[in-house]
Amino acid sequence: MIIGAGFGGLQTAVSLGGAAARVTLIDRNNYHTFVPLLYQVATATLEPEWIALPIHKLLRRYKNVQFVQGNVETVDLTARRVQTAHITLQYDYLVLGTGSQTHLQGVPGAKEHALPLRTLEDAIALKHHLLQCIEQAAQTKDPDERRQLLTIAIVGGGATGVEMAGALVELCHQSWPKDYPWLRDDPVQLILVQSGSELLPEFPHPLRTYTYKKLAILGVNIQVETKVASVHATHLELDSGTRIPCATTIWTAGVKAAHPPTETALPQGHRDKIPVLSSLQLQQYPEVYALGDAAQVPDQTLAGVAPEALQQGVCTARNLRRQLKGLTPQPFRYFNKGRLAIIGCFSGVGKIGPFPLRGFLGWFLWLAVHWVYSPGYRNRLMILVTWLQSFGSRDKLARQLLKHSPSKSPAQFKV
Repeated sequence: MIIGAGFGGLQTAVSLGGAAARVTLIDRNNYHTFVPLLYQVATATLEPEWIALPIHKLLRRYKNVQFVQGNVETVDLTARRVQTAHITLQYDYLVLGTGSQTHLQGVPGAKEHALPLRTLEDAIALKHHLLQCIEQAAQTKDPDERRQLLTIAIVGGGATGVEMAGALVELCHQSWPKDYPWLRDDPVQLILVQSGSELLPEFPHPLRTYTYKKLAILGVNIQVETKVASVHATHLELDSGTRIPCATTIWTAGVKAAHPPTETALPQGHRDKIPVLSSLQLQQYPEVYALGDAAQVPDQTLAGVAPEALQQGVCTARNLRRQLKGLTPQPFRYFNKGRLAIIGCFSGVGKIGPFPLRGFLGWFLWLAVHWVYSPGYRNRLMILVTWLQSFGSRDKLARQLLKHSPSKSPAQFKV
């Protein structure tokens, strides 16, 4: 039994294809989301369906693997039973690949007014919110209200925050002025708030400095060593007391583990992660594995990126095959192939082995790697064609504002 069809859970199911066991994969959605491209859906580069693929299609070739769509309500680890909203399932072995959720860090108002970017629904809602803001700004006669609607705050200076900032430069400073010429005189203000002293803290110092300088040149107002005190519908308040009028606050400031409720409470480590053995098994329940963002692996510093979850999925499947044969599971060791981050506007950074990358090469390699790993031949074709058109024309093409959008309507300006 595998709970969660993210990178780790899906890879475990695929790697168990053809094994001498019946495998059941459970997820609340019937599609797998290619999370690294969520920001491109949110900034109107890609259509949502191009970064998602039906799970049934991905598992079609494996006769011993079945998919069940449903929300897991409880897991009884003693009775080895999983309860969904509609059915009860028994298991011999269990894999928890439930991923992560947005960590709001207890900031007042963040849950009600900040826009996260963790799911496909989040990305669609954010895109529609941004499109509503520009349409309202085009109609209002109040200069204060217009400035509020045209100010976007991004909280968090990690990879997702940097990607969003760069993509918003492309959308708001390059694409929108073609349709809203008045933006050339009254441009969108982009503010990136980072609690630490530098952006991209997981990268070497020269690449962090390059990222800061590049975003500053692109017009992003970067505020480091700054924490958010509270989030409101019409403004963002910083710990310094500064009040920033803005209709949009995008939250990329961190995640914590998401796992289903269990009959027996499990120990939780940093950011609610489940401590596991080096083999990814739970100490108390050797038939239960946890991986990806849900697991805290001993003696390894992991960044929570997709390659880690994929390798853990392969390791978990290999260990399950060993257990089926009566053999001892082997420890997981992550092989780091390198790290890339895209800034946007034809710039990126990365480190592959001892070699640092920056500029166009880092940008191109990021796109190439994520294009190769995106699911489905049709999706890859559509992504490639869209990228060629979008980057060639410096325009964002997926800007339809649907009538029944899931977004939050921008609040009216209030002093």
